[in-house]
Amino acid sequence: MEFISLKTAGLLALLGALLYAIGDVLLLASKVNLDEYPKLKPFAKLLSDSEKMVVLSPNRMMWGALIGVFSTPLVLLGFWQVYQGLSGANAWAGLATVGLFGTASVIGAFVHGSFFYMGEYVHALNNVKDDSQDVIAKMIERHKKVLIITYAPLLIFIVIASVLFSILVASGKTEFPLWMAAINPVTMTIVWMLGKRILPQFVRDWTEGAGFNIAYFAFFACTTITLWN
Repeated sequence: MEFISLKTAGLLALLGALLYAIGDVLLLASKVNLDEYPKLKPFAKLLSDSEKMVVLSPNRMMWGALIGVFSTPLVLLGFWQVYQGLSGANAWAGLATVGLFGTASVIGAFVHGSFFYMGEYVHALNNVKDDSQDVIAKMIERHKKVLIITYAPLLIFIVIASVLFSILVASGKTEFPLWMAAINPVTMTIVWMLGKRILPQFVRDWTEGAGFNIAYFAFFACTTITLWN
């Protein structure tokens, strides 16, 4: 007996992806003119666009980070739903697919939450005296190394899992219709990246950084619709 219905799991996953996207917006949807922050300007290369977090309040950054972290269990329910939908295909391949998706989500929670600390470093870099900035800059350098180390497997796992999902669905042995072979987090991300170009500028500004979770929302919407009955 299923501990939760596929419908409920899908709806909760949609909620999780939406909340995660809101967390992304709170953390990353901002603009800044470095000319207005002369203490940050010498570190533009190091900051690599994270300087825009200087205009965000600590409370906004905190909730942006926490919303995403606490939404992760809901996203994991979505992958449980996906696993149920893959029943009929090779069991080990299905387990590997969902295992990679799930692992990427766990790593992603760490990555998402760590942006709060990056924002704090940017604020500190702008606020400390000039002779103390080097200490903060080195902290940012170490933080960026951690992000790179965690981002790499996260992206690799999602790409592999997405390919496996599409292959399994294309086999015709799953509960998903064959057209779902074209739908996975990677293809939905590509669709979003191409499609957002036609959106009004204010929409693009306010969804900045949320593209991947918008793609997850679209993916879970499709899995939920196709498994509804």
